[in-house]
Amino acid sequence: MSSSSDFQQDRHSFSGSPQKWTDFELPGDTLYYRFTSDMSNTEWGYKFTVTAGHLGRFQTGFEILKQMLSEERVIPHLPLAKIWEWQVGVACRQTGHQRLKAIHLLLKIVQCSSQGDCDLTLLKPLWQLFTHMENNSCNDTAKPGILLPLHRALAELFFVTENRVTELGSLQEYLLALNTEDHLHRCTAQ
Repeated sequence: MSSSSDFQQDRHSFSGSPQKWTDFELPGDTLYYRFTSDMSNTEWGYKFTVTAGHLGRFQTGFEILKQMLSEERVIPHLPLAKIWEWQVGVACRQTGHQRLKAIHLLLKIVQCSSQGDCDLTLLKPLWQLFTHMENNSCNDTAKPGILLPLHRALAELFFVTENRVTELGSLQEYLLALNTEDHLHRCTAQ
């Protein structure tokens, strides 16, 4: 079973007795399945139940968290360090609109956090993605000045984060957290 017709995405394979089958979730609204018999016995085949699940689960969580981060009286009661960790993970794993929404929440967390709430070293994969996009946009002469939504969102995230850590007096730690030792050596050599 898979969420794609080529059986490459979210693939789940089962064989043997029903005890070997486990429940699982597939994203989307379509399920593809393939049944192949090895003719080793005369059982009737297979049976599975599909249940509509968590329609809009990401969107619902995003809206709730966005609202909670907008309420000043709620923020002190939120585990911001844990939420930060989760959202950075979501921004690294997701693509498209879900990644943009995760970055939006990261921006809100940076704006309402105090020093020590956010482990800035977790931003390193997003920083690497951003610098890769920056390098590619400098080399792309076909569309000068046009930034993709993800590029704009990451630029805003890192701009706001840099301003925030400057206010908090931890700019040096922030810059060290994002860069690799090799990159720092190259900058020093330049």
